[in-house]
Amino acid sequence: MSEIADKLIDWYGVNGRDLPWRRTRDPYRIWLSEVILQQTRIAQGMDYYLRFVARFPDVGALAAADEDEVLKLWQGLGYYSRARNLHAAARQVVERYGGRFPAAYADVRSLKGVGDYTAAAVCSIAYDAPCAVVDGNVYRVLSRLFDLDLAIDTAEGRKAFAALADEQLDRRRPARYNQAIMDFGALQCTPANPSCNDCPLRDECLSLAAGTVAERPVKAGRTRIRPRYLNYLHLECGGRIALRRRPEGDIWQGLYDLPAIESDRPLDFTELAAAPPFRDMFGTLPYRLVRTIRMPKHQLSHQTLHAAYHRLALDAWPSAAGGWTLVPYEQLEDYAIPRLLDRYFERIGNSDS
Repeated sequence: MSEIADKLIDWYGVNGRDLPWRRTRDPYRIWLSEVILQQTRIAQGMDYYLRFVARFPDVGALAAADEDEVLKLWQGLGYYSRARNLHAAARQVVERYGGRFPAAYADVRSLKGVGDYTAAAVCSIAYDAPCAVVDGNVYRVLSRLFDLDLAIDTAEGRKAFAALADEQLDRRRPARYNQAIMDFGALQCTPANPSCNDCPLRDECLSLAAGTVAERPVKAGRTRIRPRYLNYLHLECGGRIALRRRPEGDIWQGLYDLPAIESDRPLDFTELAAAPPFRDMFGTLPYRLVRTIRMPKHQLSHQTLHAAYHRLALDAWPSAAGGWTLVPYEQLEDYAIPRLLDRYFERIGNSDS
């Protein structure tokens, strides 16, 4: 096998991270870890993985759960489509494969939310299938080793890197090799300040020789981030608070949130109260403004949220309450809510205490 693969695997034997999903060949637990760790640091994802395994020890238990319970357990991790896809895929495993996690790459790839990388990771690590993984760490390691200026966020670049990763794969030890190259990118060949001086691949690294390490990998362009202005209504009446379930096609689908009116710029409460959506909601119903809290901007992958929370005390619910869920304060913990709302509750809880 190639000298590069041997050196990576030797490095991994000394430096590889000891993680619970690496102590098993259970494809369910490996898949679970991969889904949780998408867009998530290991330090943050670890507790979620352990909680999910404790509550859902196998794919059948996850499939049998209610989506609300899955979302509640996922709360705070973000990218909630991952949780919905995880739940849907578990049900597919039960329906299609009798609860036995599939071994064939095509079958794993067909599951809801599973892409090329996750399918390759599960099949190689659980079954030692010769499937090369390509994630951000692998892109970085390969682009530097071979000094490639192909953009990794283009179809041409993705195809070329997938072929190169397959070419470099140690087919005798695919599980070991894949975990080695991913850890190598995470710990040694890092995005900033990589440890080039003590790198076991420094003699093979074309970028190091060319002085282009800091320029690899190449990206064609950046994603446009758009601002959104959300005017939340914290409505309370008779010891209850109004929640609404977020609809499909927007952020935090399926989670519970406060009713909100979106605007194209920041509004103070006087402006908000004069806006047609607010007037349509309340009519002549009396209310009392308790306080307004403007939260720090909340960054999502493609959106920057600017949120203001207006706490209103009511003697009666408006007609719109028929489409809301009216929840006693002591039962709020039973509902899966976005991290932004959780932070708001933390703030008012601290200030009210």
